[in-house]
Amino acid sequence: MAAPRRFSRQREAIIHNLQNRCDHPSADEIYTAIRQQYPHISLGTVYRNLRELEQEGQALKFTCDGKERFDGNTQPHYHFVCDICGEVYDVFDAVTGRIAAQTAQAVQGEVHSVQLIVRGRCKSCAK
Repeated sequence: MAAPRRFSRQREAIIHNLQNRCDHPSADEIYTAIRQQYPHISLGTVYRNLRELEQEGQALKFTCDGKERFDGNTQPHYHFVCDICGEVYDVFDAVTGRIAAQTAQAVQGEVHSVQLIVRGRCKSCAK
């Protein structure tokens, strides 16, 4: 069993930043935002905390167009990526849960996460 994490204002700022945005930022984007409040924070600290948050189930990490992105919303959902503007949208419906349940049944095991990325054109770019 892992030791409980110590409270850190920087860690709390990273969690708060990630959970209060919908743009699926990279670690660099979170770092840039956090530096406004904590100018001495290192990029390594941001990466380490994001990795720990992912391992603890408090954040999702996925790769899109060769770039690691993070999501503070850990509810089951998938992502839609616009091929034109690059925007990433959360999509919530029953598909993710069904995929997990059907896969668990098929392999007679456990599914811990589902990562599905759907690509196309968003409403604005399709006009």
